[in-house]
Amino acid sequence: MSDPVSIPANPAPFPLDPGGFALVIIDMQRDFLEPGGFGESLGNDVGQLRRTIQPLRAVLDATRALGLPVVHTREGHLPDLSDCPPSKLNRGLPSRRIGDPGPNGRILIRGEYGHDIIDELAPVAGEAVVDKPGKGAFYGTGFGDLLVAAGVSQLVVTGVTTEVCVHTTVREANDRGYDCLVLEDCVGSYFPEFQAAGLAMIAAQGGIFGWTATSADYLKALSAI
Repeated sequence: MSDPVSIPANPAPFPLDPGGFALVIIDMQRDFLEPGGFGESLGNDVGQLRRTIQPLRAVLDATRALGLPVVHTREGHLPDLSDCPPSKLNRGLPSRRIGDPGPNGRILIRGEYGHDIIDELAPVAGEAVVDKPGKGAFYGTGFGDLLVAAGVSQLVVTGVTTEVCVHTTVREANDRGYDCLVLEDCVGSYFPEFQAAGLAMIAAQGGIFGWTATSADYLKALSAI
């Protein structure tokens, strides 16, 4: 691979290492994004999340074309809910809690239709899929070991939602020494005000948790590799 490529970013240019990063796609699952699914049943506007699909698909295609590492994550739990603590399980209204019947099967349960990744971004052979019981990708998973084995020191982070699972993963990664670049138009929140605040918090104070950039600038950098 070539030398690092500079990507325009906040709060400063990001030096993308072509041989040392992975694209991370967080929780692009039917339960969260599908019209008529669990997320929408709670009164959320899934269009706020679905706007990420087109730019993220372009990012995924370009990353795959170069044979670079791609990691997908899915939030969900074992069918017996043994990995779901009461503090999480008891949130929400009755009949809309984790494990209850939903529009696409039991809500956020591994193996159910709604738990899986949307068709537009479905993993292909060779791409890792990390099933996580919490908000962050490191907790209770082999994600960290996977990154070490791949020689990864940088994460290009995408997915949903910006203020919850994306933020938690970026914070966890920052504590573990990873440089994170969050693609602004490839992460989404049901709440526009949370989207804006979440992105601002990542790059604040000289990049306290990481960098933010557009997918267009990331794609331009890939074309230079």
